[in-house]
Amino acid sequence: MDIGELIRDLREGRGWSQAKLATEINRQYGTTLTREYVSRWERGKVEPRGFYLAALSRVLDVPLAVLEGEVDRRTFLTDVAGASIAPVVASDLLSAGFAARLSGGPSADDWEAKLATYGTEYMSMGAADIQRRVSRELVIVQQQLEEPRLWSVAARLMTLYAKTFPGSDGTKAVHWYRMAAKSADESGDADARVWVRGRAAIALGYEGASLPIADVLADQALAVTDRPSLGLLNAVYGKAHAAALRGDRATALALDERGRRMFDTAGSYEQTSDYAVPWWRLNVFRSLLLARLGDERGAAEAQEQATAELPPSLPRFATHLELHRGLMLARSGDRAGAVAYAEAAMSALPPEKHSLTLRMLVNEIKA
Repeated sequence: MDIGELIRDLREGRGWSQAKLATEINRQYGTTLTREYVSRWERGKVEPRGFYLAALSRVLDVPLAVLEGEVDRRTFLTDVAGASIAPVVASDLLSAGFAARLSGGPSADDWEAKLATYGTEYMSMGAADIQRRVSRELVIVQQQLEEPRLWSVAARLMTLYAKTFPGSDGTKAVHWYRMAAKSADESGDADARVWVRGRAAIALGYEGASLPIADVLADQALAVTDRPSLGLLNAVYGKAHAAALRGDRATALALDERGRRMFDTAGSYEQTSDYAVPWWRLNVFRSLLLARLGDERGAAEAQEQATAELPPSLPRFATHLELHRGLMLARSGDRAGAVAYAEAAMSALPPEKHSLTLRMLVNEIKA
């Protein structure tokens, strides 16, 4: 995945031409950059460095680390083995990969069953446990990618793996989301292409992190097909949260309305899987969205509807709703009370149930 592709995606996500991007850099930095040179970046003829990386970071509103951290998907085995994992664990990962290569590895149906299990376990397990287990699966599935269907499996595993990193770190989460999108493209599976992009968009939008990337991935999902699906529903709400955080109330509300209509067709009956968006989870999305927009009545209604159907086995999501209430307190002007409310909600949840997203919501309330 080269930086040229990322620059193009971010530029197109803003609706800018190459000339417009050059003009914005020139306006802010007093340079004489040409459209032709932007084209050379995007075609991989030359890579921006130093000064121009910093300029692109500011003009495109994306962390510099994201622009510096793009790598080709062929290196992802190295990334997994080296992602803050102790040497003994890396050794186990490599051993599992070679063993899978020698044995042929699980069948496609076995992988689908594994994904279903992870989808359920993600809802209640901690990020560290999921990260450790999924990293092993990625090393194994990498040995089987001659079959297109397994690119779809790898893409969905990468999306889950990405969610174990905070989107705000600017590198790891975004890197894995983009790699998942590319892997889904390799599968030729339109549903997978939409789902991984939509899931990434809602994860980043909900966290309030890397919003330009959330917009790009959501727009890519929407460009694949307009057929209602859970992936597309996630994409719509990812864009809605990004709009809300940018202060674009009208766009956020229009996307919320579009998402509610789409839910009528694409909502799921499955209640406890990360691959599902039942009624209660839609209202978790909406609760935070409306709290961010300052719509106290709408947020309270969404919280009430979510609480009424939220499975008791998922206390982490009840804490999400409590943090949304804390955000509403902060927006009303009671910042001290909001922080105290949020910290009390986190204390009531067992530490092993805490997630990166919950901690990011607490930081949003504090900010």
